[in-house]
Amino acid sequence: MAKPPRPAEPVNQAGSSMIEFIFLVVLLLVPLVYLVVGAAQIQAASYAAVGAADHAAKVFVTAESEGEGRARATDAVQRAAASMQLDAGRAHFSYSCRGTCLSPGSTVTVHVSIDTVLPLLPQGWSWRTGTVGSDATQRVDLYG
Repeated sequence: MAKPPRPAEPVNQAGSSMIEFIFLVVLLLVPLVYLVVGAAQIQAASYAAVGAADHAAKVFVTAESEGEGRARATDAVQRAAASMQLDAGRAHFSYSCRGTCLSPGSTVTVHVSIDTVLPLLPQGWSWRTGTVGSDATQRVDLYG
């Protein structure tokens, strides 16, 4: 009669759970955190675009001349981008007037677009991932 095989000697696994934990954290948690930070950057750009378009249109229609309105709108767009910690160079705007610009009853539409980039890249590197934009229209007061 043959003897049953002996059970294998237990393998010493001391310390391997710590290595597995660190490996899984790096493999799963770091990309997840990067994804959340990237989504927050896109949301901040979206908020900045909406606020910039709204304020730029409001200050544009209160200006005395088209040049002054353009300068005020530029300032409003740069301030909105700065308030969301975005580089002001990534924010661009354009405007169009319906009717003669700044005449009573005419409307001014401002379009703001902000380039989105990958977050946490070294200074000087930027990888553009898309653009977020918003439009706002304001009417010039009839009796302003």
